[in-house]
Amino acid sequence: AGTGVTVNAVLPGPTLSEGVQAMLGGDDAGQDIAAVAADFVRRERPSSIIGRAATVEEVANMIVYAASEQASATTGAALRVDGGVVDTIA
Repeated sequence: AGTGVTVNAVLPGPTLSEGVQAMLGGDDAGQDIAAVAADFVRRERPSSIIGRAATVEEVANMIVYAASEQASATTGAALRVDGGVVDTIA
């Protein structure tokens, strides 16, 4: 307390990063990679509220917020950037 240090965790879900793009290989088949990723999310993460992968920019925006002065009262938080993927509610 009193140090100005906050501790938060950013928890990304399915994200259309370079690695995921390579895994999905949509460009290799001439398919739009965003559409291939959306199909993957709908098939493998059917509980996703947004029904698509997040962009790396969307994840980065949460990190920028968490590291900013605007988040000075946010501490001990698990900040999800997962498009609403919820497998169970316990």
